[in-house]
Amino acid sequence: MNKKLIILFFLIINSINFVAAQAEESLAKANQFYAKGEYSQAAEIYENILKTNETAPELYYNLGNSYFKQDEIARAILNYERALRLAPNNADARHNLAFAQQKLIDNIADNGSFFLLRWLENVVNLLNSNTWFFGSFAFFLLALVLIFLFIFSGKHFLRKTSFYSAFLCLIISVIMLIFAGIQKKTLLTRDAAIVMNGAVTVKSSPDKSGTDLFILHEGTKVFVLSTLNSWVEIRLTNGNVGWVEDKVIERI
Repeated sequence: MNKKLIILFFLIINSINFVAAQAEESLAKANQFYAKGEYSQAAEIYENILKTNETAPELYYNLGNSYFKQDEIARAILNYERALRLAPNNADARHNLAFAQQKLIDNIADNGSFFLLRWLENVVNLLNSNTWFFGSFAFFLLALVLIFLFIFSGKHFLRKTSFYSAFLCLIISVIMLIFAGIQKKTLLTRDAAIVMNGAVTVKSSPDKSGTDLFILHEGTKVFVLSTLNSWVEIRLTNGNVGWVEDKVIERI
């Protein structure tokens, strides 16, 4: 029985190594196509790698660059946004996203949030959920050490310093844990989407006979509020709300 388990273990390890080797080979091939200017071939390979659950921010970033080079702005923006969902502090993806957004037809102002909330959102996006969590854990351990010093130290100055320092570390730990939760929720919710069609008429109701409200063009970012059959209710960053068919957008 033990021998069979060992054989099975090695088979699993070999399979994992084989899949990893194939992914690395495909990635190298895609990078070669990109370097040669054959962007459609590179994009196809990047897409195939992502279909095997190799969801790394670098892959989405490279895929976004491939689509941008082909002037497929909506798909470029979609993949830059996906890269930033996984790695909010990816400066290259954020820069290229801003550059791609300059090519959009729709210029929608962000009037939906108070400036302090936007500032807080930028702070949360400095790190991903795992980094915030491990940072929270590190400060919690530091707080425990300081509490230990406070209890067992015989010096008044050291006890006072360790007490206030432990309290500060606990506060930082809680804040970082909250930030980790916000990032995790953002990663799992997927309520943001990109308009993929050239021009989309936003309706007042989830029906083609609904009143036309306004028109959106490809690459515009929207937020999904609700879903009804094949229709989704969306909100823009300026607060405007309406309904579009689900097939015209793609979730980030």
